[in-house]
Amino acid sequence: MLTVIGEALVDLVQRPGVESHAHPGGSPMNVAVGVSRLGHETQFIGRYGSDAYGDLIEEHLRASGVILPVGADAKKTSVAQAKTGETGAADYEFDIDWSLDAAEAALEEVAKKATAVHVGSIGAMLEPGASAVLETVRQAAPHALISYDPNCRPTIVTDASVARERAENLVRYAHVVKASDEDLLWLYPHRALEDSARAWLDLGASLVVITRGEMGPWALTRKTSPEGLALPAYRVEVADTVGAGDSLMAALLAALLDRDIEGKDARAAIELLSKDDLKEILAFSVVAAGITVSRQGANPPTREELDAVLYPGQ
Repeated sequence: MLTVIGEALVDLVQRPGVESHAHPGGSPMNVAVGVSRLGHETQFIGRYGSDAYGDLIEEHLRASGVILPVGADAKKTSVAQAKTGETGAADYEFDIDWSLDAAEAALEEVAKKATAVHVGSIGAMLEPGASAVLETVRQAAPHALISYDPNCRPTIVTDASVARERAENLVRYAHVVKASDEDLLWLYPHRALEDSARAWLDLGASLVVITRGEMGPWALTRKTSPEGLALPAYRVEVADTVGAGDSLMAALLAALLDRDIEGKDARAAIELLSKDDLKEILAFSVVAAGITVSRQGANPPTREELDAVLYPGQ
């Protein structure tokens, strides 16, 4: 089972000339939904309130088959105001509470027994919950596949040096790290993207994937270093970009789990991946992201939808 730890919130998406709508969101929650839809047992540990928005989040998770070991609490559900422009790109403003008091027992279980854990975004940066996330990852790392996506939010953690330290603390335990070019340029404004990826390999990551919008992802392992491996984006008509990176992350994890890469041998298995293996994994991931941007909101594909594109006519 994959355990995803992080924020769940409601995106109030505002588009030019269109009435705003509420969509369940939050990067880790989107990843949990994405991996579950791709056929892998997934549980989500986060927080949301006993209110209408919280009900929307819980219904969304359960409808996608995600297991919820921790239910709603008495606080209000976090909200992100997402404003999309003419290109479909989104800017966010947040009203968020990130505490994990109610999840203490569930996190202890993950720290002891998990075989795959994904963390990231606000949940790995914002206190008081961020410290609990880091400690859970630290304890789980010897026996679990660890993946991390910083998905930086400068409006929440405004000091890049603080965000950089927290990101690097997690990279030290992570086997797989995915970051956008915007994330890395904010964290390391005076360093080339490729150099930042190589620095994260030196910190401890085994696979670093950088998403670059329309240019597609670029991946680096010790086997592919120094040139890495680039794949073009999957071309579609863009509805909006909400959840694109999360869908790519989810498909990346699903592709690793398809290959039984989890548990205590995860790092060794990732480092044995050939360039052809990595190309297949990235191709699977970019199609998932492309399907998501072709429709509104963070709505990742199911395995059936993805297979219909990858293997037409079968």
